[in-house]
Amino acid sequence: MRPTPADPEAWNAYLAEGNATQARKRVAADVILRNADGDILLVKPTCKPGWDLPGGMAEDNEAPDDAARRELREELGLDLPLQGLLVVDRVPPHGPWDDQIAFIFDGGTLDHDQVAAVNPQDEELSELAFVHPCRAGVWLRDRLSRRFDAAIAAIVTGRPRFLRDGQPTMP
Repeated sequence: MRPTPADPEAWNAYLAEGNATQARKRVAADVILRNADGDILLVKPTCKPGWDLPGGMAEDNEAPDDAARRELREELGLDLPLQGLLVVDRVPPHGPWDDQIAFIFDGGTLDHDQVAAVNPQDEELSELAFVHPCRAGVWLRDRLSRRFDAAIAAIVTGRPRFLRDGQPTMP
């Protein structure tokens, strides 16, 4: 017999068992940051090849937007409010990785002083560059490039995008 909320101890044990057996998703949270010219900030991680958007992986039970802001503070020394959600991408299993949910948030435009002061703050990043949006896709891996293009489209239209492996699922 299934416990009911009328027996809180048994009910919580029942829910905890279900929680322990349900799938958990990895969560990535990246941020689009622009300078006054509209160029996009890209970072070069030391833990993987190529260039990336600022951001990273969420920690246990951390909200995606909190993860994005934490990563900006840790890696770039930036403490910024986010301007909104641009993209949610369901990424299927690939290589050794299970599936994940990848978010891109709008970090807005950095002022001249912020641009001048931004530098890698820890060993996770080796370089950074501001790149024109039309050229950023060449710098990014295919999957991230598609997600980036959707994020730029979301900025233009003011409408967040839902993707599956970088591909739009809705018009």
